[in-house]
Amino acid sequence: MAFIDSTVVNVALPALQTTLHATVVDVQWIVESYSLVLSALILVGGALGDRLGRRVIFLSGTGLFAAASFACGISGSVSQLIIARSMQGIGAAAMVPGSLAIISASFDEANRGRAIGTWSGFTAMTTALGPVLGGWLIEHASWHWAFLINIPLAAAVIAISLFHIPESRSAEAAKVDWLGAVAAVVGLAGLVYGLLESSILGWSSLRVSGSLVLGAVALILFIYVEKRTPQPMMPLKLFQSRSFSGANLLTFLLYSALGIFFFLFPLNLIQVHRYSPTATGAASMPTILLLFLLSRWSGGLVDRFGNRRPLIVGPLIAAAGFLLFAVPAVGGSYWTTFFPAFVVLGLGMALTVAPLTTVVMNSVGSDHAGTASGINNAIARAAGVLAIAVLGIAMVQAFAHRLGILLNHIPLDSSVLRSIQSNLVQLGGLQAPPNLDPTTSSKVRAYVAEAFVFGFRWIMCICAGLAIASSWIAFKIIPSAPAGSQEGRY
Repeated sequence: MAFIDSTVVNVALPALQTTLHATVVDVQWIVESYSLVLSALILVGGALGDRLGRRVIFLSGTGLFAAASFACGISGSVSQLIIARSMQGIGAAAMVPGSLAIISASFDEANRGRAIGTWSGFTAMTTALGPVLGGWLIEHASWHWAFLINIPLAAAVIAISLFHIPESRSAEAAKVDWLGAVAAVVGLAGLVYGLLESSILGWSSLRVSGSLVLGAVALILFIYVEKRTPQPMMPLKLFQSRSFSGANLLTFLLYSALGIFFFLFPLNLIQVHRYSPTATGAASMPTILLLFLLSRWSGGLVDRFGNRRPLIVGPLIAAAGFLLFAVPAVGGSYWTTFFPAFVVLGLGMALTVAPLTTVVMNSVGSDHAGTASGINNAIARAAGVLAIAVLGIAMVQAFAHRLGILLNHIPLDSSVLRSIQSNLVQLGGLQAPPNLDPTTSSKVRAYVAEAFVFGFRWIMCICAGLAIASSWIAFKIIPSAPAGSQEGRY
């Protein structure tokens, strides 16, 4: 459910823009509210599982996620949906680290890599089915059903878990670090609010600058709390392991690229290339299927080739995939434009995801399994949150710059230009003013599409750079020793 909702909402973004009259900043908040709360509280979820029992926290998160999904499904406004998405994030913060911690506690190191690979494969399968099913529901029913689909899934998860998952907890579990959790939430929320609202209010706004300062201070306080508290939710001592610190830095860079990519590509396909929601959901199937088919195999690569090699090669292939996404212009067949890019990106991620997760989990002892998985998932989610906020600004600026140049080619009076400029945050959903003649209106729509593609290309090049940087981190920091050795382990 958590992985379905990390992708299905992206396919719903154009429909949400239309039915809820939302701007791009509004839909950014719909995505960010879920990811922000999840990334800030996932460490608490891991710690609660270690302390109170991984199964009970996992089941509690599942129930809350189902209730929040129902609230999402019946939302009638942007504000209601954002609140419900935040509640989903709380539920997911209990589910995601709990699932990995249960696996780590149930398998020894000799079999853990393949078990985690299987976990990665099934999450990939649900990630694949989510956009396709969600796109079909959006196209033939409404966007509400993209969230309501979680309710029967939750019922099945709870029933299976009660009968087949054993309870486990850490022998060294400590009290939950609530002060650290509050500092993390305030820090991320302050930074994200300031960055997102800067597109509308401008950098000179007191609300923007104030929230950015508040976020920075809160994150500094978070580090201070984690250093001083005897029982931190993010033990900084775990980063003494080169494998753990290197893998998490790699995670931050690579998942920053993935976060902004999966936010922008549905807007590109639906608003610019005129794909249906169902076709948009199906477009990413090559990437997800490769993850599903290869994850169990790639989970054993660390045992065969050591920590470093898969994490050098995988991100480099993913970088090539991002560069291929920068090639297509408006129009063209899917099979000659986006299909090759999805295949290459999928191959790169399939070689990376399971080995990366295995390195993280094997770099700490079993008693820290919940905390380690929570930290790595928090970093992955925080990377996506910050990337959408920061690179979303870059996308709007590139779009506005290119559109301004293109509009100079047609005669438009000042009122029309002001109308277009005031709606730049709509990106590909920007509509031509209604008082234009058909020929001019058609040209404006074509220029909007061209400007979006221009910005999208720049962002894809940045994503490729982030993937290359993550490969370099693996080469320079992560030890090459096999996963079972003690080198680089805490």
